[in-house]
Amino acid sequence: MSRITTPFGYTSTAAEVLAGVDLSGRRAVVTGGASGIGVETVRALAGAGAEVTLTARDQVVGERVAAGIIDSTGNNHVYVAPLELADRASVRAFAANWTGPLHILINNAGVMAEPLNRTTEGWEHQFATNHLGHFGLALGLYDALAAAGGARIVSVSSSAHLFSDIQFDDIHFENRPYDEWSAYGQSKTANVLFAVEAAKRWASAGITANALMPGGIRTALQRHVEGNLTPELQKTFDSFAWKTTEQGAATSVLLAGSPLVDGVTGLYFEDNNEALPNVPGENTGVAPYALDPESATRLWDLSERLV
Repeated sequence: MSRITTPFGYTSTAAEVLAGVDLSGRRAVVTGGASGIGVETVRALAGAGAEVTLTARDQVVGERVAAGIIDSTGNNHVYVAPLELADRASVRAFAANWTGPLHILINNAGVMAEPLNRTTEGWEHQFATNHLGHFGLALGLYDALAAAGGARIVSVSSSAHLFSDIQFDDIHFENRPYDEWSAYGQSKTANVLFAVEAAKRWASAGITANALMPGGIRTALQRHVEGNLTPELQKTFDSFAWKTTEQGAATSVLLAGSPLVDGVTGLYFEDNNEALPNVPGENTGVAPYALDPESATRLWDLSERLV
């Protein structure tokens, strides 16, 4: 199959990607929609006419962001719901409270390179938040996604997936030294593998699922990173070609709402195009292990047992 490409690229913004696209009648959920690229993702979807529910850990902050998006888009159908992805009860409550079809689920929220932190279950917090929380949310919303007919799931990954494959023998760093970047990388690989397996398992329900690298964007996501980098990583950060939040949200909304990718599923995108295979030593492209169907099935089965 030929590589999927679009007229959009590195500098394209979310608004440009959805220019002329009408999402009226479609309902979307964006996790982490009150900060970073989540805000611009919600704004672009609302600007195209979608009803959007943004999730936030802080309801007050979420309401303030939603009010600003309503003012800027004129779309009154922007809502806020509380969600803590690392809390299984919170994830279940959100899914249980959802009524009606869901056309778009964007698994956007995440934590990056934080010090060792564990959930009440003992799970490593980055894996629990970035992968298991979103996995449980998608499972809980499956009926709503299936009812929509042609629903799309968008999984926000990262080029950091290149840092680590899934370490199935010790996912939660119980028997190996903790490394925040390996933990983050593993969780981002999981985001891609989720899309690969969801594309297969849920195709009969008309659900598509894809993953993406949004690009490097200066947001609160890096709060654990600044001042805590090796010299090599600091050099990378200092020289990186950072995107704006509007550019960072572009690939998410392309996969969520653009007719250019109708029916596309199980792939990894960056800069609004299907990613090329990673070249060792480079920080772009997709690692073969992130698209491995056997790993995707193994991770799904494990995640299903956990959540």
